[in-house]
Amino acid sequence: MQPRNMSMSGVVDLAAVKAAGEAKVKAEQARAETARQGGPAAVPASSLVFDVDEAGFESDVLQRSAEVPVVIDFWAEWCEPCKQLGPLLERLAQQYNGRFVLAKVDVDANQMLMQQFGIQGIPAVFAVVAGQALPLFQGAAPEAQIRETLDQLIQVGEERFGLTGIVVDQDAAAPDATAQEPAPVPAGPYDALLEAAAQALDANDFAGAVQAYRNVLSDEPANSEAKLGLAQAELLARVQQTDPQQVRKDAAENPADVPAQLAAADLDLVGGHVEDAFGRLVETVRRTFGDDRDRVRVRLLELFEVIGPDDPRVGAARTALARVLF
Repeated sequence: MQPRNMSMSGVVDLAAVKAAGEAKVKAEQARAETARQGGPAAVPASSLVFDVDEAGFESDVLQRSAEVPVVIDFWAEWCEPCKQLGPLLERLAQQYNGRFVLAKVDVDANQMLMQQFGIQGIPAVFAVVAGQALPLFQGAAPEAQIRETLDQLIQVGEERFGLTGIVVDQDAAAPDATAQEPAPVPAGPYDALLEAAAQALDANDFAGAVQAYRNVLSDEPANSEAKLGLAQAELLARVQQTDPQQVRKDAAENPADVPAQLAAADLDLVGGHVEDAFGRLVETVRRTFGDDRDRVRVRLLELFEVIGPDDPRVGAARTALARVLF
């Protein structure tokens, strides 16, 4: 999904200049101590991605941010978009080879961290650079836009704090390297089509992604990956063609305007405001009748597909929808 706050241009406004200066001094002191001890030691590639909790946040994130930007992925097991975004961030952490590290925070087990960062919905991604917390984006996002954000983050780390990353030893064995590797899973009949669809989605070729997912569903209507991908691609295609400010204005001024409410709900969902999107459409269903009501109901079901049936917000919205329908 289209992320929010992708630009790093507002970094200066996120922290006082004095605080940034103090953080820079601390980072320089940490690097000087490392140099005094003979320079940074190479770390295994497996350490570029790690889980963090409230007890280890000080050492694993804040202290580590003095030598490398730490990207934080706030996620939960029940969050379907998190299952799309998490593996992508992990792959990018390996590809960037020490220019940043990825800390994963399970919000269900770390509610205090979620509150401290002011997170309203997940997935949510922040960064900590030399002790300074920076919001990156909320919601899933195409790979190209995530890469752009990471590049800007790394640039900020280098130019403002002198962070050049960590040295990675690609030959170092991961902790479980001696374990027997599982046998490769045979490719499914639709893997190539699904991969092509995912690549089209990452390239913002939403029409191509929609067609590829529909090709899979024409042969296998129950394919869950294709259903989720199609719902995401169609949502992104709709949002791409809208003027967000005008959409918000129209929806606020015309509560009974079905197209305006549908467009605003799309923006809500893309921005990570899942409950707002669902609530808006449930309320629109309550106000409408006939074909208009059915149109809104179908759109709401499509947005349920984007979030996933296991998300508790989907269950709550289904119950609310049933109340207004029956």
